[in-house]
Amino acid sequence: MATKPEPAEKLIASNRKAFHDYFVLQKAEAGIALTGTEVKSLREGRANLKDSYVNFEHGEAYLVGAHISPYSHGNRQNHDPERKRKLLLHRREIDRLQGQVVEKGLTIVPLRLYFKGGKVKAEIAVVRGKKLYDKRESEKRRELDREAEAAMKR
Repeated sequence: MATKPEPAEKLIASNRKAFHDYFVLQKAEAGIALTGTEVKSLREGRANLKDSYVNFEHGEAYLVGAHISPYSHGNRQNHDPERKRKLLLHRREIDRLQGQVVEKGLTIVPLRLYFKGGKVKAEIAVVRGKKLYDKRESEKRRELDREAEAAMKR
């Protein structure tokens, strides 16, 4: 019996600023409830995750602050670019993530948006904020790694 190959992931947008500002503790995958023009706009690669985060209301998770540009041929049926979008997660996952946010003072941010088997998915992460000295430390470590890599090539 032949098994289906895993659907390829096509990256739409990534949140590189999140890796600079936060320590990533845990990752999860979530679906997103979108309108038709939002999906068409995402196919054009027009999304920005900078300054977006996950918020919990009435036992549901929402992606807030993600900017999906209006679809170029969307006329008056176009979507609001900054609207909050519902994340599709299991009840147990929502409860676990919400518990970590409430008890430990952590934050949940999206790391990237991508297509997986024709559906839009978001990789979300539980994160803890970095202090200024942590950012300097990781920048210094990255610089040293770069220099070591360059020395190895020579």
